[in-house]
Amino acid sequence: MSSEYDDIIHLPHHVSTNRPQMSIENRAAQFSPFAALTGHDAAVKETARLTDEKIELSEGMIAALDMKLGILIDVIAEQPEVLVTYFVPDTKKKGGAYVEARGNMKRIDEYDRVLVLQNGQKIPISDIIDIKSELFATIMQW
Repeated sequence: MSSEYDDIIHLPHHVSTNRPQMSIENRAAQFSPFAALTGHDAAVKETARLTDEKIELSEGMIAALDMKLGILIDVIAEQPEVLVTYFVPDTKKKGGAYVEARGNMKRIDEYDRVLVLQNGQKIPISDIIDIKSELFATIMQW
């Protein structure tokens, strides 16, 4: 079988006399992947990241939270331990996540409407969906 390259296929490899030969590392680098859309992968991952919608509390849930906050205000001097579930808005997109914070109560700042724990963490009261404490088990029968 003959092909159109038979006349050059067996010629020796050309080596330039004017230019130095390229190293294997440099030669390989010219064929490395090229990311034409810098940041595209990060944007796709951010879009795919799931967030939760903030739950709108029912009247009954609001009343229960108000009752629990009232009990905590009455015994704030004891610095009871609490487990607070609250919503943290996402800084990059709509929605957020529900997180829990455990700690001893320090105070409730009624002016800023935040619950303050001993470790300095401030939780907006409007974002709280539940508060748990052993204190409630002794006072209320849930």
